[in-house]
Amino acid sequence: METDNLILEHLRAIRRDMARMNGAMQTMQAETTAIRHQLAAIVTLQDHDHGDIAELKLRVDRIEQRLDLVD
Repeated sequence: METDNLILEHLRAIRRDMARMNGAMQTMQAETTAIRHQLAAIVTLQDHDHGDIAELKLRVDRIEQRLDLVD
């Protein structure tokens, strides 16, 4: 009888630990999703910035050509 109670006690402890781990995993999953969204936004901004820089470089090149400043 004591062995049955001991086994049940261990099983209950395992169930509590599993419930805590499940909660922690859900929190980590939500945090990971938020990080992915933030990273996607940063990449989008970076792509936009690269386009702006390329456009500015073209404009500077044209200005240099007009002013005969090209090496």
